[in-house]
Amino acid sequence: MKLKLKKHWTMGWTTPQMFNTAFLQDTDKLNKFKIVLSNKFQAFHDLLNGEETTMVSNWKGIKEAITSACHEVLGHKKHHHKEWITVDTLDKIQERRNKNAAINTSRTRAEKAKAQAEYTEANKKAEEEHQNRQT
Repeated sequence: MKLKLKKHWTMGWTTPQMFNTAFLQDTDKLNKFKIVLSNKFQAFHDLLNGEETTMVSNWKGIKEAITSACHEVLGHKKHHHKEWITVDTLDKIQERRNKNAAINTSRTRAEKAKAQAEYTEANKKAEEEHQNRQT
């Protein structure tokens, strides 16, 4: 009788956390990230005072501070957004969607015509922004 042995892996692969670093190009997000990160490090530094710690525990604390700040401010990278779409382009696309929703919710023909003109202008700006970024 033959027996086949197979090792059952208990530890699975973990995927690295990808944060949306494109938001750091925006000055408001960058300043908020700096403030949150400095607060995390200050709390970590206050925690370490008076305790003897090892290098491994220090590294875990630093890593936890950075990842929690990134998670809090930046968020995870969305897979459907390509890197070539900047924050400004995404803002213009969102503005265009809002204008399209205004067209759909308008009640009179005059409102609809005005909303359609605004949407056309927003669409031109969004496409122009995208074309300028591709070259």
